[in-house]
Amino acid sequence: MLRFDDAPRKATNLSLNSKVLEMARELGMNVSQTVDVLLAEEVRRQYWEKWNDENKDAVDAYNARIAKEGLPLAKYRSF
Repeated sequence: MLRFDDAPRKATNLSLNSKVLEMARELGMNVSQTVDVLLAEEVRRQYWEKWNDENKDAVDAYNARIAKEGLPLAKYRSF
């Protein structure tokens, strides 16, 4: 799993909708923390979407093999 929580923080400049930013500040939101969390979630989502696209053929081949041959060591399963 992608983990970002141990990485150091880095200052950056962002262009944000001024009305949204004003409202977030009025609500007492920590804008940096909110953007950091939401950006990390989107990076994870896009990473796994890309991974699935790039590995689709291999996953499909594996699933077809399992459908044809069954699970490896299935005879030893006790459930």
